[in-house]
Amino acid sequence: MRIVIVGQGPFAEKVLEALTQKGEEIVGVFTLPDKRGDPVAALGQKLGIPVFRPKSMKDPEVNDLYIKINPDLVILAFVTDIIPEKLLTIPTFGTICYHPSLLPRHRGASGIHWAIIQGDQRTGLTIFWADRGIDTGPILLQKEVKIKPEDTTGSLYFNTLFPMGVEAIVEAVDLIKEGKAQRIPQDESKATYEPPCDDRVAQIDFTQPLLEIYNLIRGCDPQPGAFAFFKGMKVRFYEARMIPQHTEIPPGEVVSIGEEGLMISAHGGLIQVRKMRAEKWEKMEAIEFAKHVGLKVGDRIDKE
Repeated sequence: MRIVIVGQGPFAEKVLEALTQKGEEIVGVFTLPDKRGDPVAALGQKLGIPVFRPKSMKDPEVNDLYIKINPDLVILAFVTDIIPEKLLTIPTFGTICYHPSLLPRHRGASGIHWAIIQGDQRTGLTIFWADRGIDTGPILLQKEVKIKPEDTTGSLYFNTLFPMGVEAIVEAVDLIKEGKAQRIPQDESKATYEPPCDDRVAQIDFTQPLLEIYNLIRGCDPQPGAFAFFKGMKVRFYEARMIPQHTEIPPGEVVSIGEEGLMISAHGGLIQVRKMRAEKWEKMEAIEFAKHVGLKVGDRIDKE
């Protein structure tokens, strides 16, 4: 089966590596036009696989290349570009896509972030057949995992959904080759779609309930980094934990600063953060950050 991989970064690289180790015929790799290089491009070139770096998958040249390559299957492995509908009709078996949520829940670019931010207890990944919609195509297979209370978007992805996703794509290819691949329509009544998790949604309001603040911080860790303000400076918070307890201290007030991190009051308890970052500095231990900016016990962390 002639396979084309469209993707970028370490995830696409590992998908390419796993499929070639199984002896699959990879006839092309499409990735970003990044002059600094991309790991999947480097691996493709090393393996002697044609690598293409169009400015956009919408470019007419991509359509021509697809027709020339004549793929049986296209795999979307971490794709941020929009794939035109006409490209989906070219592969003999179609196009499959990896998505890090249990579709139809959490469609969109930030499925892991929103699962944590919204307090989901479980999430997973979906391999689905791409269609003209955004994450709307029929489901080929799904894998479910528990979200641990201490998970961040980073830990959940890199420790679980990344390696599981590579394995799921390999499994999906086997099912397609065996003629056993399902096409289960998504239940639109259960569909949710959230916007990209960026600074438009990452601002902390310490007057909100403790659990909501905690989920926002870990859902935005490592990117974009949930933030609030100290004396007009945008400050981002990482490696948080929550300490439920009764407190009379006003929300947003710094309660303590020590080797274990910085404690901030919230409704229903305290938020502890171990690392912090401002725009002009790298991420650092909270105690060091406090020294850099003159942050003291009793100071307030505000919405703006």
